[in-house]
This record gives sequence, structure tokens and C-alpha cells, in this order.
Amino acid sequence: MAVSMALAVSNRLLPVAGAFLCLMAAQLAVASCTPEPAPYAARVMIVR
Repeated sequence: MAVSMALAVSNRLLPVAGAFLCLMAAQLAVASCTPEPAPYAARVMIVR
């Protein structure tokens, strides 16, 4: 009974685990790219 319950939960979580793996791979791919040249701290005027 416990084994079948664990398998049902794991089958239900497989798409979620796959989505997390895809997001982590995308984040690693983006992090390895060189960033665009931009000012370190741009000042933005806030109008109230």
C-alpha cells in the first residue's frame, strides 16, 4: 500500500520535477552568457 502511494505521488510530481530541471538549465545557460554593457547604478528620477 505504501509503495503504491509513493509511486502515485512520484508519478504526479514528475512534470514538476521536469519543469524545475528545465528552469535550472535555462538559468545556467543565461548566467554563462556575457552581460550587456550597462551602467552599474543608473539613477532614475522618481516623480511624486
